Amino acid sequence: MLIDFYKYHALKNDFMVIEQNKTRFTKNKLSKLAASICDRRTGIGADGIVYLSGTNKENMKIDIYNADGSWAEKSGNGLRIAGVHCYLNKNKHRKRNFFFQTTNSIDKVSIIKKVKKSYLVQTGLGEPLFDTASIPIKSKQKYMINSPLKVGGKNFPLTCLSVGNPHTVLLVDNFDFDWQSLGADIENNSAFPEKTNVEFVKIINRHKIKVADWERGAGATGSSGTGAAASVCAGVIMGLLDRQCEVVFESGSLFIDWSEKTNIIELTGPVTPIAKGTFDFQ
Repeated sequence: MLIDFYKYHALKNDFMVIEQNKTRFTKNKLSKLAASICDRRTGIGADGIVYLSGTNKENMKIDIYNADGSWAEKSGNGLRIAGVHCYLNKNKHRKRNFFFQTTNSIDKVSIIKKVKKSYLVQTGLGEPLFDTASIPIKSKQKYMINSPLKVGGKNFPLTCLSVGNPHTVLLVDNFDFDWQSLGADIENNSAFPEKTNVEFVKIINRHKIKVADWERGAGATGSSGTGAAASVCAGVIMGLLDRQCEVVFESGSLFIDWSEKTNIIELTGPVTPIAKGTFDFQ
């Protein structure tokens, strides 16, 4: 079966967009497709796929599948990539604002401007949730805010929250350690029944942080939109950061604004088209 795909990256966090109106899939087929097409040796290669389907004239629906075939509730970079895709390919009236339905919200994506080969894009991410039942975490505590969790026989002070998907934030002084292995251990810890994304955060000042990101189902990625949001929200709730913050990854910066008035998180950063083509899915 030949599958049409469009590939984009958001600070090296790469996704392929696949449209329902061209190819319809069951959830099981989408999982197998994601694992196949995202393989960097035998497929096209990506961190995940964005499956785009229509719900009505105003909103589109997106489903995110990770490179290992697992389903994800939300992706900040995936949302922004879906916005650029619709702007370039499904936009007779050259709209700059699009609305996408995810698992738990309808999020607005705005194309701000073109910068060389990329597009500066902003998306809403909804409200963060810190109660352990909503994340979810197996815990008797109502919140996990800089609270110890045993991982590999050692206690780590972790802050956990949901920004539409589960995240765990660990403050670090530097990245001179095997954070990938620790990220995998935290992701798969039994305290997280749906696993968790993991952010290692070094605070530069109240307006700027550096982050190394370990994504559930994808591993180390160039950046993460929801990871950037979770990192800032965790820093704010611990009293260490202001609500407007630059999040620096090795691949570049994303910008987070967590509104005190509305409680809504906004994420801004670049999206770059890479390629389009067909994939022979067996």
